[in-house]
Amino acid sequence: MRQLVELFSIQKLHHVSPDILGDAYEWILRYFAPMKAKEGEVYTPREVIKLLIEILDPRPGESVYDPASASNGMLIISYKHVEDKYGKAEVDKLFLYGQEANQKTLALGRMNLYIHDIKNANLAYGDTLLYPKFKEGGGLKQFDVVIANPPWNQDGYDEEVIKKGEFWKQRFRYGFVPKQSADWAWVQHMLASAKDDTGRVGVVIDNGCLFRGGKEQAIRSRMLEDGLIEGVILLPEKLFYNTGAPGALIFLNKNKPEERKGNVLFINASSEYEQHPEVRKLNRLSEGNIQRIAEAYRKFGGGDGFVRAVSLDEIKNNDYNLNVTLYVFPQEEAEVIDVGKEWQELRMIEGEIAGIEVKIEGYLKEIG
Repeated sequence: MRQLVELFSIQKLHHVSPDILGDAYEWILRYFAPMKAKEGEVYTPREVIKLLIEILDPRPGESVYDPASASNGMLIISYKHVEDKYGKAEVDKLFLYGQEANQKTLALGRMNLYIHDIKNANLAYGDTLLYPKFKEGGGLKQFDVVIANPPWNQDGYDEEVIKKGEFWKQRFRYGFVPKQSADWAWVQHMLASAKDDTGRVGVVIDNGCLFRGGKEQAIRSRMLEDGLIEGVILLPEKLFYNTGAPGALIFLNKNKPEERKGNVLFINASSEYEQHPEVRKLNRLSEGNIQRIAEAYRKFGGGDGFVRAVSLDEIKNNDYNLNVTLYVFPQEEAEVIDVGKEWQELRMIEGEIAGIEVKIEGYLKEIG
């Protein structure tokens, strides 16, 4: 922080908007994210967060919680969403909470909030899966919007370890995860942290957790049977700085609208991207991509190879597999073929080949 202040003190910034300073700091985080794989844990592409927030739509008076808060991009964009939609007076009624297990990352996140002029966030340090810091009434505190990009395929949180943590019966009622991947432990913690009436959950997750078997399949099946999983979105590949693999978004809702019950919405957004303007090997979601995906989610239907609401019975028949491409696959446009024209071109090529063969035979005769 001292080094940052000294660097910025060179310039006269008395009348510079916090938004501009915040954007500059975000640029620094984004710039350094590709340098080391582990930095990708600090920085989630902001357009991915914007898509999550567009769908979850936090409102004034609600609380937003990120259990793997890192640089606090989820909280900052939630704040900006409410500010842009409802105004400065209303955004102060939004309550922000975050927990982070890495002290250095927590410091980056605190600085990011401060530079964005967001002073009402409540941040805590600690291992969320074992020691959640936000408590209420002798149990886990619950929030309106729970949103995170937790570490993908984090190992070391099998049943023996999880049972050493706090509130494990309340949080992991759908089952224990295998030692090599805590993905569904994070999903369960987030679900347990959501309010029963207004609680909405959005998770950025590894695509593999949608279809892996064993303990993860058992957890998926129980959540699906309880009607908690509302939608799954397959993202394009090469969006994230620390992996080229396509990630996925999972949305859970404890109080689904009546018309959505018994179904899960699948969106195949694998083709919704543009080339990243600064990092050659990366893609990104454009504003148009974000709006198209969010609008399709809000409509909760369709069958054009992009979006489809699938019944629980069909998912059951597929062994509770949530792989998006199993249900929604982009339809390729059929190529119109002019048979007559193609035939004429083929005859022309055959004639050219015959002429070349005659020339080659002539050359061979001359050689003897």
